[in-house]
Amino acid sequence: MQDMHLSRTSSAADARPGGASRRDFLKVSAAAGGGLLLSFELPSIANAATGAHATLNAYVRIAPDNTVTITAKNPEIGQGVMTMLPMLIAEELDVDWKQVRIEQALADHRVYGRQVAGGSMATPLEWDPMRQAGAVARAMLVNAAARRWKVKAEDCVTAHGEVTHTASGRKLTYGALAAAAAKLPVPDLGSVKLKDPKDYTIIGHSVPGYESPKLVKGEPLFGIDMVVPGMLYGVFTKCPVFGGSVVRANLDVIRKLPGVRHAFVVEGGSDLAGLMPGVAIVADSWWQAAKAQRQLEVKWDEGATREQSSEGFARQAAALGAKAPAHSLRHDGDAAAALKGAAHVVEASYHYPFLAHAPLEPMNCTAHARGGKVEIWAPTQNPEPGRALVARTLGIDERNVTIHFRRSGGGFGRRLMNDYMVEAAWLSEIARAPVKLVWNRTDDIQHDFYRPAGWHFLKGGLDASGKLIAWQQHFVSFGRNGQIAPSAGMESTIFPAGRVANLSMGYSLIPFGVPTGPLRAPGSNALAFVFQSFLDELAHAAGKDPLAFQIDLLGKDEVLPGRGPGFNTARARGVLEKVREVSGWGGRRLPSRAGAGVAFYYSHLGYFAEVVEVAVAADGQVKVNKVWAVGDIGSQVINPTAADNMVHGAILDGLAEALNQKITIENGHVVESNFDTFSPLLLKQAPPIEVHFIKSNHSPTGLGEPPLPPAIPALCNAIFAATGKRIRTLPIDPAMLKA
Repeated sequence: MQDMHLSRTSSAADARPGGASRRDFLKVSAAAGGGLLLSFELPSIANAATGAHATLNAYVRIAPDNTVTITAKNPEIGQGVMTMLPMLIAEELDVDWKQVRIEQALADHRVYGRQVAGGSMATPLEWDPMRQAGAVARAMLVNAAARRWKVKAEDCVTAHGEVTHTASGRKLTYGALAAAAAKLPVPDLGSVKLKDPKDYTIIGHSVPGYESPKLVKGEPLFGIDMVVPGMLYGVFTKCPVFGGSVVRANLDVIRKLPGVRHAFVVEGGSDLAGLMPGVAIVADSWWQAAKAQRQLEVKWDEGATREQSSEGFARQAAALGAKAPAHSLRHDGDAAAALKGAAHVVEASYHYPFLAHAPLEPMNCTAHARGGKVEIWAPTQNPEPGRALVARTLGIDERNVTIHFRRSGGGFGRRLMNDYMVEAAWLSEIARAPVKLVWNRTDDIQHDFYRPAGWHFLKGGLDASGKLIAWQQHFVSFGRNGQIAPSAGMESTIFPAGRVANLSMGYSLIPFGVPTGPLRAPGSNALAFVFQSFLDELAHAAGKDPLAFQIDLLGKDEVLPGRGPGFNTARARGVLEKVREVSGWGGRRLPSRAGAGVAFYYSHLGYFAEVVEVAVAADGQVKVNKVWAVGDIGSQVINPTAADNMVHGAILDGLAEALNQKITIENGHVVESNFDTFSPLLLKQAPPIEVHFIKSNHSPTGLGEPPLPPAIPALCNAIFAATGKRIRTLPIDPAMLKA
């Protein structure tokens, strides 16, 4: 995390790669059936700065029939990581993909190190370790073959899961060598060479998702599909006002309903991310539990948050925005003086709402607590905090909590929190049976950790030539006691910081009781809308083409301070220039009330520029005709088909947020309750998307998040080009766009 960074998001979103030591210890043992099992104890890249070590274990298992089983360490939430990480191992192992079988790892940080689906960090953190895992295994197999043939290892080559002695043409399969290889010393990791990228046969080639055939057939892979013997079904009702507690409930009535085994009050605590107060119902079937839940009558003590509302927050933000910021974030030059001397000053205020994650699969978890131990089957993005939460709440040792990953039907950051996990464990503990807890859609939307709302009050100054000479920004966000709420912060290094001589950023905080957390592209999903929309305003005020204005503002090629390795102006320029080319920017005559907008953003180590073309009907309805996206995520696009899918999904998420979505707070309650009031993108709203990648000389980075942020401002800028009306508040209101 950079200096002067307000964000208090989870470490999953903020972790970034660091230097890994080459002092690696590897252990080898024979697997069942004479196979080869490789276990790695490598320094954790995420914790390299502290010297902490994470253990990576049991990635490769080779059977005598030459089948290679590779363990996927991270949770699969639809981003394709269950396929992508084994691809890295298989490439360096030098096997054919058709030989590979994939197994999902257990959640165990002592064995696998960081096992998180968040922050688009799987690729940057695992690019080297996973390839090394395959390369070391390959070297051991070569050494085993060389000993058998009494030749030098360097005279042997590998391909297709076989070792070949070049001079004699003799060949042995990995399966035939595995048992012997298991008995050999492990080569020093520093001496094992990785492949030249020109020799890749798997990396950079499209590979179908490993579980895709099962998904098409509807096989039970998701958390919500889990079944264990003797399982009961649970629902959990919490106060509609965050932090409220139970006064009384009609439990005598509920306990008499068909199929109901247990109905009880959960006292809970005050941690919104933990076990909260509520009423639990456990029944023989989920339908019986859900029917009982609808008849539940609870008297709540709603607490202080009942006094809060979206309208109240907006009034407080307006009052704070009219004053000087309470806290300084960045101060370059003298923005106030430069604004006074500017030839033209542009002033605007921007607002974005709270957002829910609303994955298609609502929160769920199956747990079996017995004998001081808990076994859990969870679609979690972040298991270790869940393990600690369950252990702490149940008063047991963390080592007595076993977590099995289940595929997630979407996560988007929601499943970085594990409140549903501890609820299931608690219900199982009380019911003395395995319990599958399933939230309904209303539970899911009204008890989320929301993307925070925010308000930005901006002034920009241009000189007589149209050059940006001043930037002044007051950000009003949420927090308590001077602490920024989770995911509610802003970095001080967001472009155009470092490119405007006179720049001032500050912030003020509104106290609140609404839980917040990271949503896909945390922070960036909102801040890109503000920064890139206001830069578009400034470009038009300067009488300049918006894309050229941004390229000019980038200035010379250099790396400015920023997240991760910093903000590379050359890479930003590269995606802008490429999107100008592929979209035909400025080269097409568009009909009346049609327009194109452009935006770019650096997010989660990736650079994306996007052009959106829209048509706005006379009634104000917006139709997105097409999106062009150009990304620079480093030297390799590991799985092109999956990469293309992720870009499409991220852009569609961004368009949905801009066009359809908001969470409204009234009297401490969330108003929206289902997809009719919090709508995902409709099929008729989904445009064609054309995706291009620039391969740059940088280590590969993640892709789940960086395509999203530019989609929103590019859409809003396109609407301005079509109608002359600025979008400064989300979601977009068609009424203001009527002809």
